[in-house]
Amino acid sequence: MTIPIKYSSDFETALDLGRPPNVKKLFPSSKALLVSGKYIDQAMLLKGNSMTIAANGRNSFVIKGALAAAQRANAAIMIEIARSEGGTGAYCAVSLWNIARQTDAFMNELGITIPVAIHADHFGIKKPEDIEPAKTEIVSLFDAGITSIAIDASHMPDDQNLLANLELFPFIPDWAGLETEVGEIKGKLGLSTDEEALFLIQGLNAHNIFPNWIALNNGTTHGIEASDTGINVELTALIHEALSKYKVSGAQHGTSGNNSERLREIASKTRTTKANVATALQMISWGLKVNDYGNALLDNGNFIKQKDRGVSEDMWTDMLAYAKINDLKGGDFKKLNLPFENKLLAQPKKIQDRMAKDVEEFVFGLLTTVFNTSDTAQIVIDEILKNKSHDLGFKAEKIEKESEWTKEEIIEKASEITADKGPEGDFDD
Repeated sequence: MTIPIKYSSDFETALDLGRPPNVKKLFPSSKALLVSGKYIDQAMLLKGNSMTIAANGRNSFVIKGALAAAQRANAAIMIEIARSEGGTGAYCAVSLWNIARQTDAFMNELGITIPVAIHADHFGIKKPEDIEPAKTEIVSLFDAGITSIAIDASHMPDDQNLLANLELFPFIPDWAGLETEVGEIKGKLGLSTDEEALFLIQGLNAHNIFPNWIALNNGTTHGIEASDTGINVELTALIHEALSKYKVSGAQHGTSGNNSERLREIASKTRTTKANVATALQMISWGLKVNDYGNALLDNGNFIKQKDRGVSEDMWTDMLAYAKINDLKGGDFKKLNLPFENKLLAQPKKIQDRMAKDVEEFVFGLLTTVFNTSDTAQIVIDEILKNKSHDLGFKAEKIEKESEWTKEEIIEKASEITADKGPEGDFDD
């Protein structure tokens, strides 16, 4: 016999007041507290020296495990998928259009009562021609339950990056969390500068756009870290301080492979409130051996599959065979997600449960001992009750003059920026 979950009166009120209209429309009878990314950012700022996980749900086991961990830690978190992973050219079965539905369903199934934002990460704009079709696509994402988005036009020159953000902003609901980005995430090359970051944030500010987060190229990479160089904490702190009067928080991409002490420094020494974790969670769900900070270990260039962990041994053999036929190596193993999701869901429940449980244990450790995220769930609920709305409003105010940030002025200002974008390449996710 299943014992009904007893929800507190505060939770019930927060559920009524805090869920955005798109979420209420999609899930009218749900007990999942899906909220704007603004509330998640605010909770970390109020706690101080705290950032939460943006768990990259490349498969359903990652989503379940991250939610269970957050419930144990009483932590507000974000569940996300990047456009390259779950967009129209996806390599994951979890998509930008089903991630909210999956998260809502798992939260109701598991009795999850912590607040969660659903984030569309790295909504990439790589050339001006991408902007027009993006307008329709962004609207469709919010129709599908997204509550936060990252407009990533960092692949383009600084002026085009800013202009793309300005053109796409009207298609994002005012209540939604917003992330912007300067500098592609590509490791030690093409590092972001305070000059570039100020240009982007000042230009947005002049047009009444106040992002919750800015993502930087601060020395890390996506995927598997080849070295221990990782995040440049000092650079991150310097840029965040330069932006301080604009009240924008940091979004840390590429945390997988960075050691715990460096991640603690990001939380304690910078204004970062959101830390993306993707590759580590994928590898852990499959049962691969990782070090204490989630970087997959190799034996003669091969991943190490742990017996009785993650997927079944037969399934891993099939995955390796598929990878060999399709010449997938290293970080490209991420492309196993789409062809194998349904096969993983067809495994015995015992195996599925252990896949999610290993993710849960890893995420719980991050939230409680590294990110300082424990007990931020109640902060979100308290803020919803105080504001009596799903819309937290803006945490910043207009400082810059719009007349000084016309299209012509933007192009001229950008021409005076000295920056090294680094080499071209595939730096998605």
